[in-house]
Amino acid sequence: MHSDYLAHDAIGLAELVRTRQASARELLDVAISRTEAVNPAINAIVLKDYDAARQRASRNDANRANGATSPDNTSAQSALAGVPFLIKDLGAPVAGLRMAMGSRHYRHFIPEQDAPVVTLAKAAGLNIFAKTSTSELGQMPYTEPELFGACRNPWNLDHTPGGSSGGAGAAVAAGIVPLAHASDGGGSIRIPASCCGLFGLKPSRGRVPRATPAGAGELGIDHALSRSARDSALLLDLLAGNADRPLGAPGTFLGASREPCKPLNIAYVTEAMLAPTLSADSRAALEDAAQLASSLGHNIEPVSLGIDFASVRHAFLTLWSVTAEDLVLNAERISGHKPQRAEFEISTWAMAHVGRKLGERGLPGALEEQRRITERLTDLLHRYDAVLCATLAAPPIKIGEMQPTPAERIQMRAVTAMPLEALLKRLLNEASNKAFAWAGCTELFNLSGQPAMSVPLYWNARGLPVGVQFAARAGGEATLLRLAAQLEAARPWFDKRPPLMKARS
Repeated sequence: MHSDYLAHDAIGLAELVRTRQASARELLDVAISRTEAVNPAINAIVLKDYDAARQRASRNDANRANGATSPDNTSAQSALAGVPFLIKDLGAPVAGLRMAMGSRHYRHFIPEQDAPVVTLAKAAGLNIFAKTSTSELGQMPYTEPELFGACRNPWNLDHTPGGSSGGAGAAVAAGIVPLAHASDGGGSIRIPASCCGLFGLKPSRGRVPRATPAGAGELGIDHALSRSARDSALLLDLLAGNADRPLGAPGTFLGASREPCKPLNIAYVTEAMLAPTLSADSRAALEDAAQLASSLGHNIEPVSLGIDFASVRHAFLTLWSVTAEDLVLNAERISGHKPQRAEFEISTWAMAHVGRKLGERGLPGALEEQRRITERLTDLLHRYDAVLCATLAAPPIKIGEMQPTPAERIQMRAVTAMPLEALLKRLLNEASNKAFAWAGCTELFNLSGQPAMSVPLYWNARGLPVGVQFAARAGGEATLLRLAAQLEAARPWFDKRPPLMKARS
């Protein structure tokens, strides 16, 4: 069953259950076995709920045996029934399960209600059996929370799987599940997709219901990381209101992924955006994707975005810091107890103080800049069907490479103890320089709210994946999914497996 399990995406596994070639319990047992085999190496799973999942799987099988679920039911609602599933340990509460969010402060917090995305996943029959690691409160584009330790990339254990949905990316790349919940407030679906050789689609703002507001600027949204584009399409149907429609019907996202992709006019952007420059690997991945798309009949036109990226950067950081302030300094409204300095990583604590001192005052200007950015990109995507650009400025960085140095930690402690405006601005500038130098290509589409995807088409000479990013106009997920399916057929990636996955399959 192990080899069969790895040979299928989530839709394929659900088909085995639907046609009674495998049981939900058998699939779960394989997922748990793979977790126990590979998680000691990648540290992607931070909470296990095996017993409850086994009970759900057994009920699913009993219902099928009793005829409660027809084997020829082809609605989207039942299309993933019996498939093991993982939830990111951030922003998507599961009733009765701890949601630590990578933070010592929240490590005992147990939500009482499911998030909408969790409710919808359960209704679809997805079997949640564990939760995946994230950077503390999703603050960083890598996943190295002090509470749980570093999460590692199955392609090379010395490198990051990205963040903040790094646990989801590592788990899918390692073959624990073919599809896992993720969320994206600044690139947290697309960054792990690029690092882990996966498909990652950030939907349009508002497409998927959320448990709580997405924070200042409404940057964040829930969806998934997957090994196939069609899995992502079907899950989006389930999360976005198409669950009761026939599987793959016209007008659904799965249906779109099955349709031919017409020739598109694609704006080809080689600017590094918030990063200072693109590495040779990222440029090579972009050039390769442009050539592939051109060979498939698309019109590729080099374009400059004409955006003041310094203003974009300032706006994004302002919105980000206000959200950090809310989750850290106002944590009591969620956890029920007052936040203490020792309960948070120093960089998270510092960002929260930036939000309190600078962010709130700068919020109106940041929102106005967000409006201008959205207007500019909306205008561009009236003239083009899609934008092609880098997902990351470089391949996956090494574990620890972006962690604050001892000197930076001392500076952060001093500044938060005495939060002078000039010192906070300097701290914010230095910290953001380090983060954006690698992960500065995704934030633009969180600000604009437009859908964007990272597609795994390129691996460098060291065997590390380097994704490329496509974005479309607001509400244009169907365009992206048609294109993704075409790219996947032309350059299949499903069977590209990291060394860890091969060694322990």
